[in-house]
Amino acid sequence: MLYRFDGKEPQVGQDSYISETAILVGAVTIGDNCYIGHGTVLRGDYGSIIIGNGTAVEEGVVIHAPPGETCTIGNRVTIGHGAIIHSKHIGDSAVIGMGAIISIRAEVGTDTIVAEGAVVKRNNTVEAGKVVAGNPARGVRDVSESDREYWNWAKEIYIDLAKKYCRLGMERVT
Repeated sequence: MLYRFDGKEPQVGQDSYISETAILVGAVTIGDNCYIGHGTVLRGDYGSIIIGNGTAVEEGVVIHAPPGETCTIGNRVTIGHGAIIHSKHIGDSAVIGMGAIISIRAEVGTDTIVAEGAVVKRNNTVEAGKVVAGNPARGVRDVSESDREYWNWAKEIYIDLAKKYCRLGMERVT
């Protein structure tokens, strides 16, 4: 469901799937070939949200930005089920694990993996190419080539799934 608020309305790119059960409010911009899953909430009411191309926002994710600020999420980012994103910036090809929290004005670098359930605290920055875990999130290791290969494969699955949902739609069963 797309909602206009305070004169601003969501903009959705080509071949992007937005679930009928997702809620996008106000200043939300979605790039091309994105997947916005069931039950997600993207609130661009007093801040704005910009999501790059080929990004997957999985089920139950909440994304918001502080007043007058922008939460920018790069290209080919994967945001796992149930994550909470209130960040300033998430770099291209980052992976945010299921249930992770990226707090107010936090930044996550390019090619970074934030483990499931990790908490990146307010105003903190995670360096590019690192794997972080825990609460608060701390560096565990560098992202490996096998990590990159796996996540590139997983990102293609969601790009293909978005196209399939756009092509077939969902059919309510009674």
